[in-house]
Amino acid sequence: MKHIHSIQNPQVKQWKKLLTKKERDKTGTFLVEGHHLVEEALKAGSVLHLIINEKEELPPRWNYGSIPVTMVTDEIIKTLSETEAPQGVLAVCRQNKIDPEQIKGKRFLLIDAVQDPGNVGTMIRTADAAGVDAVIVGNGSVDIYNSKVLRSAQGSHFHLPVIRGDLFKWMERLKQENIPVYGTSLDNARVYTDIKPVGSFGLIVGNEGSGVNKEILEKTDGNLFIPIHGKSESLNVAVAAGILLYYLRC
Repeated sequence: MKHIHSIQNPQVKQWKKLLTKKERDKTGTFLVEGHHLVEEALKAGSVLHLIINEKEELPPRWNYGSIPVTMVTDEIIKTLSETEAPQGVLAVCRQNKIDPEQIKGKRFLLIDAVQDPGNVGTMIRTADAAGVDAVIVGNGSVDIYNSKVLRSAQGSHFHLPVIRGDLFKWMERLKQENIPVYGTSLDNARVYTDIKPVGSFGLIVGNEGSGVNKEILEKTDGNLFIPIHGKSESLNVAVAAGILLYYLRC
């Protein structure tokens, strides 16, 4: 077991770089923080390196086998952490390298230009809970390995395919497989309860301010909206996605 005591150590500096999308993309790796996320990553076989506060002990139930473990100081943990109260354990993980052609299923969530990491993470977690087969994140959205996305998703990145993709190509593919594709919109759309769920679907949700790209909406099999019964102007995109995912899978 290795020990590092200086934040100037080259290894620490490399780990620190993983807090940027550029370095995550370059290396195909990312950091997760906290006992729950690290445990989920271990179960999925995604962990490349464990980083633990020298004052902590690894839980006996963790099966980390030959994975390298490095003990570090409080200062290093705080340097690598993006939370106010670090739990003292992190892991370097490999990104999900799934061939899109290998993704099979009948329920898909497609995310168009959603920029709030909390929203994207919550939608990934909700899709996981709703039994969705894959989440496709399109251009203009926050990075799927952003630390807040990871925390909000609560380990769901390790449970189902979450990939970046061209939403137009995915729409074409789903239609070829006879899977209906629904957009979400306030204009030229039906109340979601007006359609009968058939168990298979592609659901597209969009940007917090401007919604789903109009060019995408023109190519769907239908567009849905959720009625607002109070005085709020709109629903949060993650809440709306949850309502629709559970309705459509019935």
